[in-house]
Amino acid sequence: MSRLRIATVALAAMLAGVLPASADSGIVRITFLKAGFVIGGAAGSGNLEFRGRMYRLAVGGLSYGFTFGGSQTLLRGRVRNIYHPSDIEGVYAAGGVGATIGRGPQAIVLTNQKGAILELTGNQMGLMVNADLSGMALTLQR
Repeated sequence: MSRLRIATVALAAMLAGVLPASADSGIVRITFLKAGFVIGGAAGSGNLEFRGRMYRLAVGGLSYGFTFGGSQTLLRGRVRNIYHPSDIEGVYAAGGVGATIGRGPQAIVLTNQKGAILELTGNQMGLMVNADLSGMALTLQR
């Protein structure tokens, strides 16, 4: 009976090293400023809370299309389908049409090349009119 138990434990240990770990999720908060006239730019910062630890994020981006004005955006939400904090890094692309005069709500779902899914909501403040293609890059600050 003890040989069977030892064989079972050894098999379980081997399989634990072979089978992929399950993906996890984290909490994201991002603040960025956006401004532009035809070509726009965005810069900001944020943080990722993942498995009980806090990681700082840098945000950058570009947009091209009909863009006019400037705004500050505060977003919060979840990132899903990540195994490591570095999985949040990458480029998230979106196309959009919108206008903000004063304060307006924002909601967005984006995916990067690693399969991380951002689900964010928040507020945009300022004067911004846009119909553009844009990309947002997130990187961990080390």
